[in-house]
Parts: sequence; structure tokens; C-alpha cells
Amino acid sequence: MKIGLLVFGLAGLLALISFMPPLAGRLRLPYSVLLAIVGFVLGVIIHVHGWAPGVVADFLDSLQHFEISSETFLYVFLPVLLFETALAMNIRRLMDDLSPILVMAIVAVVVCTVVVGFSISAISQYGLIVCLMLGAIVATTDPVAVVGIFREVGAPRRLTTLVEGESLFNDAASIALYSVLLSVMFTGGEVSMTQVARSFVLSFVGGGLAGFAMGRLATTLFGWLRGWPAAEVTLTVALAYLTFFIAEHYLGVSGVVATVIAGLVVGSNGRTRMSPTTFEQLEGAWAQFGFWANSLIFLFAAMLIPRMMAEITWMQVFLILVVFVATLFARAVMVYGLLPLLGRLRLSTQVSPAYRAVMLLGGLRGAVSLALALAVTEQPAVPHEARQFIAVVTTGFVLMTLFINGLTLRPLIARLGLDQLSVIDRTLRDQAQIVELEALRERIDEIGRNEHIGQEVLDRLSAVFDASQAGIDTAQVHQLTQEQKVAVGMGILAGREEEMFFETLKAQVVDWRTAESLLARAERLGDAVRTGGLAGFESALEGDLRYATTLRVALQLHHITGRPFWLAQALAQRFTNLMSKWAVAHRLIRFARDDVQPLLGPDVTKIIIDAHRRRLALLEGALQAMTLQYPGYAQHLQEAYLARMARSMERLRYRDMLAQNLISGETYSDLVKQVETRWAPLEQHGALDIALTAEALVEKVSFFEGLDDATRAAICKVLKPRLAFPGQDVPTRVGRSRAMYFVASGAVVLDLPDNTTAELGSGQIFGEMALAMDHDFQARVRSLGYSRLLMLHERDFKKLVASLPALRDKIDAIVRQRMRAVEVWRQFESGERQHEPLPTFTTEPPATDDAAGTTAKA
Repeated sequence: MKIGLLVFGLAGLLALISFMPPLAGRLRLPYSVLLAIVGFVLGVIIHVHGWAPGVVADFLDSLQHFEISSETFLYVFLPVLLFETALAMNIRRLMDDLSPILVMAIVAVVVCTVVVGFSISAISQYGLIVCLMLGAIVATTDPVAVVGIFREVGAPRRLTTLVEGESLFNDAASIALYSVLLSVMFTGGEVSMTQVARSFVLSFVGGGLAGFAMGRLATTLFGWLRGWPAAEVTLTVALAYLTFFIAEHYLGVSGVVATVIAGLVVGSNGRTRMSPTTFEQLEGAWAQFGFWANSLIFLFAAMLIPRMMAEITWMQVFLILVVFVATLFARAVMVYGLLPLLGRLRLSTQVSPAYRAVMLLGGLRGAVSLALALAVTEQPAVPHEARQFIAVVTTGFVLMTLFINGLTLRPLIARLGLDQLSVIDRTLRDQAQIVELEALRERIDEIGRNEHIGQEVLDRLSAVFDASQAGIDTAQVHQLTQEQKVAVGMGILAGREEEMFFETLKAQVVDWRTAESLLARAERLGDAVRTGGLAGFESALEGDLRYATTLRVALQLHHITGRPFWLAQALAQRFTNLMSKWAVAHRLIRFARDDVQPLLGPDVTKIIIDAHRRRLALLEGALQAMTLQYPGYAQHLQEAYLARMARSMERLRYRDMLAQNLISGETYSDLVKQVETRWAPLEQHGALDIALTAEALVEKVSFFEGLDDATRAAICKVLKPRLAFPGQDVPTRVGRSRAMYFVASGAVVLDLPDNTTAELGSGQIFGEMALAMDHDFQARVRSLGYSRLLMLHERDFKKLVASLPALRDKIDAIVRQRMRAVEVWRQFESGERQHEPLPTFTTEPPATDDAAGTTAKA
């Protein structure tokens, strides 16, 4: 086929589909259904277009010569469709419903394959392998059909996530089963469930790992391409195709799963790794790519229908009806049997009956099933009867799902009320209208007076406002309980917090690592608010301030290796996160006072503000603990924060001047370069010096003053630096041995057996009593702040006190002092006045009774 005719045909199809969305809206048809109708009509008339004028005849002739194969669907269109859908999906919403999604994507495919295969085999002359292959082909719900229709009918977000997630992942299960059954047909062997299971697990899990690796590699490369939007968008297009092809041909795993996971990774991390304007361009570009691929794949698939249905018989019509009933039955078993069981077993949240009803009809089939059926017809080793049977039944079944399920989804969702706002959302909408209409009326009146517009015109506009306000049920807002209003307000602030963090990323006030962490924490907090309201917010505060896993891992790495690099990086990240949250918390309180209060009233707003003030106090406490420990680094962070804010505001000001033609484009570019040069030195904050070497910490401990250099050097060799977080327990047992500690900086508190506490600060020691008396003491030790400690193991302690008399004397004095405190407490507790004499500490720990050992007090 000539290149010119190919381009002409594609351009004609693109021109045709550009009119399909408005036409589908006017006809109230799902877009995919209208495409199937148009494609079917094109498939019919391209064979009888002798009547058409020259241009139309050439266009139809170009379509007739298109070589549409199964590989065209799988390798040209499918990666784009999968990647675009995954890119737009919220991975956190997906993870919340991962259990039901995977059950519907994996178990449902197997159930459908078995039910269809055995049903058709029992009533037809076709073999079991052929019928099972048909079952695998029709088991896959097409992402194009499902996603398109659900977006059009405005299905609820969770329902859309459930069905979209299923349609994205079940292709892998279906294609894996299809491939195994096809190989069994070629070899003439028997179906091995072990072989099927092994092939599927390898394909699914391997595809997931490959997609994750490719997605992470791409997000890393975004840093190299930052500032070149066209290059970044191009990389994502290459990623979709490379991931699919490499996974399928070089790794032998599922290209479908790999492409989906890669799209989820880019969608989750891309908004922080790319420049914000680039990510917005990326979403727009992929929406366009998805529209083209969605439309073309349906047109091409529908154009094949006349050819694939040419040899249909009445018996095959009956088999199509049987397949439709069998698949509906298999899906009902999953939706009404297994999904409720998952909820009762607490493996997932409950799926409402209304959602299950829509999910039952939401298993539409489309181009993927047609592509697999077309692939069977392209296999000469498969008997002609089997090829014709699979092609006809699959095509008829796909048409039934599109025209029966697709056309009934919209009225079903409307009948169940799933396309309507909830009572709370409707009330909030009406209240927002009341507030905004009143404010708009005042602004319009002011404009009219300033512009000397006639009173008659203003009266007409005022009548419009009056009619609009009269149509709003103002009593609804009073029907909500205070708890419901608080939940609504908390949800508004949770969504605003996510937007604020993304705005700070857009302004480049924080880097992508910080933004990634902040957005993840904000989403978790928002989920807690949406599910639990004020109570959920309060319970989530502890998790919001909890030390990140990376920080805990870095602390363990420091304990193992003694290198503070990773720990300093993790602490610096926490410092930056706390500062950013603190700044946003202040802005949220102002936002609640200025914008939420008109909607929900002062009483509800006060409850919301008080909750956020409690959060602000917790943030200030956590931030103050770090600021007191690292004041120099805190100052660096504040300088960097203000420098980035100044840079952002100056850049925005120059952009506004450019938009108003106050400066030229060349001048703007030069000014932006000067901005970067001006603020770059202050933006680069200093490194966090946590000073966790034994030598550095020994200098801070007054206990070691007066010791000679040789003694200090010997001590430094055996002391292990440790950093304790605020509230963290400090273990006095490490494995099977005991340990004592020297406080280099910070403070610890001891919870003593007599229900009292003792605080120890810089220069003091604890744990020495257990080592001196060879007995454990019942005292819990917690760090009050970021405390830098020096740990001494029991075996090293014994060696040191045996070889260093000066150190032994210092410890001996402390032990005797604390033993006197023990003695006083014992006398008070037992009322006795006579006890054995105080033991003298030597290098050989003296024997003590159990009572003394269990009542030691610092």
C-alpha cells in the first residue's frame, strides 16, 4: 500500500472521530458503542463503494487495504491505552482496593474460562481445549470499553477504580491462559494446571517487577531531562512501548502488567520528578494519545466484524447466547459470592450492593478479545473449523456486551443514584452557591455603579440573583449534624493541604524528594479524614509525625557501619518535612477562617481550627526538638526556604510583566537567569553535622575531663556512638549482654520502680549500676530529645576498669553515691534501719542480693 494512501486513510479516520464525542453526547450513546457502530458500517461499505465519488472512494479504498492484524492491536494500540489509563489512576486508591481488584482480575478469569469452556464443550462438537481457549479470550474485560463508558456516565470514583483496575490487570491472566492453551493445542498434550499456574505467576509477577524497574528508571532520567518538556513527554511514549516489548520478547513476562505498573510509577512519581508545568503537559498529551488510540482501535476492530461474522450459522448464534449467559453467571459468582466473602474476612472493605450490581454489567469486552480471536485465525496450525468458531462467537459476544451491557450501564447507574451527589455534597454545593451568589451580587453592583450602568439593567441582574437564590433549599444545611459538617470541613482542608504541597513543588520551594514524602503523608492524612472525620484526623496525627522508615533504616545502618552519612541525610529530610508541614498548617488555619467559615459557620470552623492548632503544636514540638539540637542547620533551612520563596515570587512577577507586555521575551529570559544566579547561594543549605564519632562525642562528656590522652584514646576505641530519637527507648541490654551509656548531648529520663523519674543530661551516665553489681535494674530509659549517646558493652567495661584506674575511680564514686540513694529508698520502703554495709566497687563486681539489684535508683 502506498504511503500517501495510508496517511490519507488515517487522516480521514482522525477527522471522522473528531466528530464522534459530540455526536455520542447528542444521541446519548456511550462513545465506544457509537464507534463500534461506525466501524461496523465502514467495514460493510468498504467492500461496496463503487457508487462513491472520487475522494470518498479513495478514502474507502485506503481503508480496505489496511492490513489490520492482531499484532497491530497488541503492539501499536494496547501499550498506549494501558499506559494512559494507568497514568491517570491514583495509585493510593488502587492499593486501597487491591484485594478485590486482583480477585476480579485473576480468579474471575479462571472461573470464566472454566465455566465457558465446559458449558460450550458439553453442548457442541468442539473439543475442550478449543472451548477453554474461547473462555480465556472472552474472560478479559477490555480497558478501552470499560474506562470509556465509566468516564462518560460519571461513575463514582471507587467504583471506577474497581472496574478500571480489574480491566487493566486481567488482560495478563487471560493472555497467559490463552498462550498456554494455544501451546497445548499445537502439541496435542493435556492441560496441566501446574503448568498454567506456573506460567501465570511467572508472567504476572515478572511483568510487575519489570514494569516497576522500567518506571523507576524513567523517573530517574526525568532529572536529566528537567527543563525540556518535549523530551520528557517523548520519554514516556518510548517507555510505554519499550516496557511492553522488552517484557514480552526479552524477559518472557507479561507486557500488559509491565506497562500498567510502569504507568502507575510514572503517574505517582512523575509529578514530583518532573517540573510541574511539564507534568501538566504530560497529562494533556497522554489524554490526546489515549483518545486517538481508543477511537482507532475500536474503529479498526469494528471494521473486522463483517469479515469475521461472514460464515455465522444459527448454531453459532445459539452458542453466542450460551457464552453470554455463562460469562454473566461466572461474573455473578465472583461479584455476589467472593467479593462479600473478602469483606467478611476483612481482606478488603465492603463493596456495596449497588456497586456490585454495576460491576456485574461492567465487564464489557472489546478490542482485546477481538485481537486474541484474530490471532487464532492467523494460526494455520489451528483447524479451520476451530478458527471460524472462535472468531464468530467472540465477535458476536463482544457485540452483545457492548450493546446490552454498554447501553444499560447508564440507566442502571442513574436508577441506583450513583451518578448523583450525596446529601452532604449537595448541601455543601447549595451553601457554596448561596455564599458565592451573594458575593457576586455585591461585586456586580459595585461594577455597575463605577461604570455608570443604568439602574434598570442592574435590576434585571438582581432579579436573576433572586431567582437563583430562591431555587436553593437553604434549610438543607441545617439538617446536617455538627459531626457531619466537621467531617466535610476536615475533608476540604485535607484536599487543600495536598494542593498546597503541590503548589510548593510548583514554586520549587522544596525539591522532589521532599515533595514526594509530603504528598504521600498528606494523602494518608486525607484518607484518614475522609473515612473517619475528626476522629480519623486525630488518630492519624501520630502517624503523620512518626519517623519515616528510611530514617529508621538509616539509624540501623549507622549502628552497623558507624557511618553517619545516611542518618544525616534522613534527619535533614525530616527537618525539611517538619518545616514545610508547619508552614502549611499555618496557612490551613487561615484558609479555614477565611474560606470554610462562610460555608459551615463559626462553630464548626472553630472545632476544625482547634484540631489543626493541636496539630500545629505537635509540629512545633517536633521541630523545636530538632532546632535545639541543630540550631545552625535550622538557620540554614530557614534561609533556603525564604530564598526559594523569594526566587519564586520574583520569577512570577517577571512572568506577569511579560504577559502584560511590559518587558520583551529576551528581557524576561535574561531576568530569569539573574534570578537563578542571585538566589542560588542561599538555596544551598549546609550539611547536617550530627557529630556521631566517638572522638567528637567524648569531647562533649564532662565525665572524661582530666583523663590523659592515652586513656581517652583507649576509651574511644570501645565506645559506640548512638543517636536516640525523642521518646525512643534506650536499651540497657544489647543481645545477651548489658550496656551502659554516657550522655554526650541531649537528655534521657529514667522511669524508676518506685513510680518516680530521674532526668539525666549531658555528661551523666546510666546503666553503670547493672554492670558494677552484675544485676539487672528495673528502670526504663527514654530519650527526651535527639540525644547523642556513647554506649559501652559489658565486656569492654570490665576490661577498661581493670586497666584504667582513673576511669575506675570515677565510676566507683558515682556507684557509691547512687548506692546511698538506693539505701535510703530501701529504708523508707521497708522501715528497716540496719542493712549490710555498702559494697566497695572493684574490678570484680561484688555479689549482691536480689533486693538491692531490683531497687537501684539513679
